[in-house]
Amino acid sequence: MIGAGIGGLAVAQLLRVRGAQVTVLEQAEEISEVGAGLQVTPNGVAVLRAMGLADDLAWCSQRARAVVLRHHRAGREVLRLDLDQYAHDLRYYFVHRADLINLLADAARRAGVQVRLLQRVSGVEPGSRPVVHLANGASCAADLVIGADGVHSRVRGALNPVAAAKFTGQVAWRATVPNTSALPAEAQVFMGPGQHLVAYPLKDGSLVNLVAAQERKLWAEESWSHSDQPENLRQAFASFGGLAGELLGAVREVKLWGLFRHPVAPHWGGDGVALLGDAAHPTLPFMAQGANMALEDAYALVECLERAADVPTALSAYQARRRARAVRVVETANKNAWKYHLRAPLSWPAHQILRAAGNLAPQKMVSQFDWIYRHDETAL
Repeated sequence: MIGAGIGGLAVAQLLRVRGAQVTVLEQAEEISEVGAGLQVTPNGVAVLRAMGLADDLAWCSQRARAVVLRHHRAGREVLRLDLDQYAHDLRYYFVHRADLINLLADAARRAGVQVRLLQRVSGVEPGSRPVVHLANGASCAADLVIGADGVHSRVRGALNPVAAAKFTGQVAWRATVPNTSALPAEAQVFMGPGQHLVAYPLKDGSLVNLVAAQERKLWAEESWSHSDQPENLRQAFASFGGLAGELLGAVREVKLWGLFRHPVAPHWGGDGVALLGDAAHPTLPFMAQGANMALEDAYALVECLERAADVPTALSAYQARRRARAVRVVETANKNAWKYHLRAPLSWPAHQILRAAGNLAPQKMVSQFDWIYRHDETAL
């Protein structure tokens, strides 16, 4: 297993509890997460429930009650999607990435997964007995090598030709700030011309996660660890007032990264090598599905391995089971950002239409992405 992120730890635990000997190679010096918040939607919760971790998730996160779309200047409400009323049978959570990583790492270790840190992979050699080559000159072989090593995956190149990423013309900042405004367990989306800000509480409600996306020609590095000056964020979103302005004013540390489109990998498995999560299908954050799709992949891959007579058959079944859904989710995320970035004169009538639709057909508005959120990979 390459990578001790959400997908890698999940698949490691799932394999180990089924009797496999699992070693995870992680290049960092510790299992940690530099990210801030994420949303675990019902399709991801289904996998965590099957792993016996749903209660642990509930304890370390905030259950989402609503999604509220607001105008950027003063925070006027445009549309409220009431999850409690119209999706009461589902569970949406706001969770700190570090908490989810810790939850999965603890579960993997309890199951007996071996984790080796400071292991930088330089390449993977596919075959009946695939070999992982490390940057320090060492190598190791396994019956199956799984690449859960993210958007810059080394493993992906063992199965697929290099494909250039395309800058979307958008960048994003992320930060956490104290919840001094008593922000409820709702996702607040402040919509402005060419940019939007998302805010929701984390932990015990004491923190607020901020993700701010902006259209611009100047691109930034595709890295979550690139720091920026808080004042640059505030200047970029200077027209945002009300609660949004208060939250931006509280930012003391912020990360900036460029948003790039990557093609979904043509090949997810073969010759003893498999891909999952961002290594197979990097996705933009506009449907909050990166972590959830990685969890789905992990469950599907393990189930295919369990059901098939041999590894090649399992890997073929895994790709057939997952790739079309991944493509659809990625394409939906690619198309979603513009809805929050409308400029005058289109923004006013669009917001009126949203408001009317929310009043006339609230159930329909909440359920428009049921094909994503109500999908249960564990029931297939």
